[in-house]
Amino acid sequence: MNLLDIVVGKPIKSSDERAEQVGPVQGIPIFGLDGLSSAAYGPEAALSLLIPLGLLGVRYIVPISAAIITLLIIVYFSYRQTIAAYPSGGGSYTVARFNLGAPAGLLAAAALLADYILTAAVGISAGVGALISAVPSLLPHTVTLCVCILIVITILNLRGVRDAGLVFALPTYLFVGTLLITIAGGVLRVALSGGHPTPVAPLPPPPPMVAAVSFWLLLKVFASGCTALTGVEAVSNGVKAFREPAVKNARKTLTVIIFLLAVLLAGISYLVKVYGIAATDPGKPGYQSVLSMLVAAVFGKGIFYYLTIASILLVLSLSANTAFADFPRLCRAIAQNNYLPHVFGYRGRRLVYSYGITMLAVLCGVLLILFGGVTDRLIPLYAVGAFLAFTLSQAGMVMHWLKNREPHWLKSALVNGLGAFVTGVTTAVVLVAKFKDGAWITLLFVPVTIFLFVMVRRHYHHVKILTTCKCAVDVAGLGQPPIAVIAIDRWSNISRQGIEFAARLSPEVIALHVEPNEHSELLKDDWDRYVEGPFRAAGKEPPKLDVLPSPYRFVIVPIVQFVLDLSKKHPTRNIVVVIPELVEDRWYEYFLHNQRGRLLEWALLARGNERIFTVSAPWYAGERA
Repeated sequence: MNLLDIVVGKPIKSSDERAEQVGPVQGIPIFGLDGLSSAAYGPEAALSLLIPLGLLGVRYIVPISAAIITLLIIVYFSYRQTIAAYPSGGGSYTVARFNLGAPAGLLAAAALLADYILTAAVGISAGVGALISAVPSLLPHTVTLCVCILIVITILNLRGVRDAGLVFALPTYLFVGTLLITIAGGVLRVALSGGHPTPVAPLPPPPPMVAAVSFWLLLKVFASGCTALTGVEAVSNGVKAFREPAVKNARKTLTVIIFLLAVLLAGISYLVKVYGIAATDPGKPGYQSVLSMLVAAVFGKGIFYYLTIASILLVLSLSANTAFADFPRLCRAIAQNNYLPHVFGYRGRRLVYSYGITMLAVLCGVLLILFGGVTDRLIPLYAVGAFLAFTLSQAGMVMHWLKNREPHWLKSALVNGLGAFVTGVTTAVVLVAKFKDGAWITLLFVPVTIFLFVMVRRHYHHVKILTTCKCAVDVAGLGQPPIAVIAIDRWSNISRQGIEFAARLSPEVIALHVEPNEHSELLKDDWDRYVEGPFRAAGKEPPKLDVLPSPYRFVIVPIVQFVLDLSKKHPTRNIVVVIPELVEDRWYEYFLHNQRGRLLEWALLARGNERIFTVSAPWYAGERA
């Protein structure tokens, strides 16, 4: 077993794909981690903006959370419709492209890509933030911890969907369980204390009030709190990952995720208000997360506290898995329409889209390093892409019902129309409220990404036009074999195998040896002995050895010029240039040994001569003569 099998796992056959599909129990941690984990950082993102109001700001968290939960329920019913209408995976890109046209589809795709990258970055940074709030001495190592967690999540996703679901199930259900216990315990203490509970562990003193309440501030708080809705689309993107009946299982999974998220958001916001928990400034000494203070206030800093903090850390860190589950699938869908390189559509050894996973890991790592792994710095970039995708998806579904007019189409169109209107208004609110704080970066990323899509599509269109052929095979010209040309530097096993390969391609073989400085008498002797002799003994015409002088010590240039001149001398013949190569087990040794071969191939391809072809003749290290 090699190292790759140990780290990523043994290859899975395509016929075993059904075994990799999941049900609702595994689907919740795979596609719901992002949504559920937002209960940990969504309320905190809102409360962080209320810090200037001091303790007064805590009073506004309940009405703001109520508005967010209402929006969540509207989006939920909209995506139930989407799952049923597009059982093959009805993400915003697919829905918008089919119903609103290619430009709207590309806009949705770019917005979703931005959202998934930020989802992964925010999840990991929030997880590390939860750890630092419990162990403040780790604050200087924030970025290192973020990158280490990113590497672990990447490896887990490269192992396949089923393995990822098994690994993420325990921390997900532990997270939900501990938070539900905290909410139940907090509500019970509130009831027993007559609405004025005393924190078990002392809370940090609330910050002083340094600003007045304003509509603009509350708008920004609502925009930050809306980060709790990101990830809702994940299930509709991954319907094909569910076992049959896929639509029913996907809907059931979405229902459980939304119900749990609504309960967590409502419970946390209520207890935060009752206990008077104000957010602390992240990235500074003394920082504690809102959930850390809430659990300590309800149960104190005992075993349950650390168990809850551990589950929060794990789930927040692993919440990036939702992005890792959907980002590669979205890239595949885009690549199928020629807007991304086709390599994003290839499934790896574990039946996952490995290139998409790797690309997401790289982009997420860059973000974490640039923003120091601090959630508060990443949050302003967040949610714009998600709500823009929501809006386009729901608008596309309205057009879908208007065109198809299936049973109950009017009711469905009204549900999706309401979803499009509400999420459209929210998109504008989030964009305006967060523009100066960093949302402009997302706004810039979207058109740049669309430009990239168009360039890739143009390239594939150019290649298709260039390679399209409506000419029949020239049977008359097949009787004349090509001229095989092979470049050699000395007689060796590599040269021998190259000559044998060239002789199989054509009875007319020309071997080229470039002579920069000294004579090649030794090579000529070996040639007479090992090449001409055996060929003549077999009654065949031996290959010709041409020695090319090179007074300026060039190697590639004389060979390319010889091939071009040969092509001119034989205007009706094809020229096949055989490039002998040494193939080593280690990639860097292979690269070191074959630089000239690569350069020669590129130089010939750059000439664009349709009658000159290159082919490699590999000799593997360890072979014997």
